[in-house]
Amino acid sequence: MQALRFHHFGGFENLHVETLPDPQPSPGELIVRIHAASLNPSDAKNVLGRMEGTTLPRTPGRDFAGVVINGPSHLIGAEVWGTGGDVGFTHDGTHAELLLVPADGVRPKPKNLSFEQAAVVGVNFVTAWLGLIEAARFKAGESVLVTGASGGVGSAVTQIAKWKGGQTIAVDRKPLSPERKKEFGIDHSLIADANENYKSMIEGAKRITSGKGVNVACDCVGGPLFEPCLRTLGQLGRQVNITSVGERRVCFDLLDFYHRRLSLIGVDSRSYDTMASAAILEQLTPGFESGALKPIPIAKQFRLNEAVQAYTQVSEGTLKGKAVFVFPPA
Repeated sequence: MQALRFHHFGGFENLHVETLPDPQPSPGELIVRIHAASLNPSDAKNVLGRMEGTTLPRTPGRDFAGVVINGPSHLIGAEVWGTGGDVGFTHDGTHAELLLVPADGVRPKPKNLSFEQAAVVGVNFVTAWLGLIEAARFKAGESVLVTGASGGVGSAVTQIAKWKGGQTIAVDRKPLSPERKKEFGIDHSLIADANENYKSMIEGAKRITSGKGVNVACDCVGGPLFEPCLRTLGQLGRQVNITSVGERRVCFDLLDFYHRRLSLIGVDSRSYDTMASAAILEQLTPGFESGALKPIPIAKQFRLNEAVQAYTQVSEGTLKGKAVFVFPPA
């Protein structure tokens, strides 16, 4: 099989397409012929050596969609999707023609999604589900404020929250178009303006919630937005953080924090392997099949031999949407 490999951390010039022996499943495992595999920022950081725990040499890639070609007989020919915090780091990943995974590490692909659409769901929606539903215990009728709302995880959070009957407040650096707000289930949008210390964002959240503050803040940016997010929360509010852009260290008013009885939760999708992630995808499937959830738009498709270009564009953030590797028919 053909697979993307890197033997050393560093620049993307370390990525090469290599011919490897086809993987052979043991009992309880299966082989997926990859039809499409998305490229996430964490995949690029992995090659650059900015992710922990990766063993080399390695095939990168976390998200995938394809067809089972070897393994349990009842799964042969099944169209499946998956993702995981182990593949691409401690196990060979999805930027290859074939993928070896546990049989419980895949689920049937939503019938109405193409392979390419299914392949761009994994990391973004699993992270959003972990933060909003499993960590923050978001419920119908609650409000959620989401920073970085135009990004992959942020737009997944607003969609899931709307699907679950919540009120959504999107925060981004630029105004969101009416079309984007409708597509991603956004009720209100606010601007994150560092020049005025995010005052309009904080005041806007209080105004929208009639002075009560939001129930949940999903901070998909961190850094300078960490404390302003905390200030948008009402009594018993919960804040979820998944990253920190720029400055890693943050500060906040601890007395105010405990007087409002706030909760701060960190979420890392890397701690969820293919089997744990598959269980989350199974819960997301009805949302996609009903049309309540929509994959992040695909900006560009690539072949494996265009990997350096693809990884560079994702790392630099020049694509307005998802990058996805597609594979010709076997």
